Amino acid sequence: MNFILDLLQGVGVGGASGIRPFLPALVTGALATTDTAVDFDGTAFSFLESPVFLIVLVFAAAVTVALEQRGKIAEPLGQGLLVIGVILGALLAAGSLDDRFDIWWPGLLAGGLAAALLGVASRQLLGRVRQRLGAEEQSFLMLYAGGAALIVTAGSLLFPPLALVAVGVAIWLLVASRKRAGEKYAGLRILNRP
Repeated sequence: MNFILDLLQGVGVGGASGIRPFLPALVTGALATTDTAVDFDGTAFSFLESPVFLIVLVFAAAVTVALEQRGKIAEPLGQGLLVIGVILGALLAAGSLDDRFDIWWPGLLAGGLAAALLGVASRQLLGRVRQRLGAEEQSFLMLYAGGAALIVTAGSLLFPPLALVAVGVAIWLLVASRKRAGEKYAGLRILNRP
């Protein structure tokens, strides 16, 4: 049972890394330094709570926010951030398992998949919302994404089964998005009939 709870904790924190790559890793690493909810000491992933790694995360998060505020996050950079989020999510989930168990590789898979799932779902949602907002309102989207990442991170660290809710919401968003796209194209086919 503890293995499943630790895996769920890793899935939640890993998934949150897909939404915002640096913030969940920073929060989890900072909490791990005080052994609150997770502890990476004595594991192969102890670097996740090292001061140097946390400083790098702060710098990377600050640069990302500055670029977003200037509207400089283009599609290739956004894709790169998603890849970084998947990597960090996999490492955080594996570290969560390695804290108490010898088998940590399922965390790599589960954390990476959760990060990819939540990352793609949040990017699609934010993309649709961004199209409907003015320039001033768009600046708040990343704040909302950061808040969502923090809620998923904190919730998963304190109550690991909450990760299932986050994954379920992401799946629902992706299915709804695909269904909406299918309806849109069906409407276009009707308009093109002679």
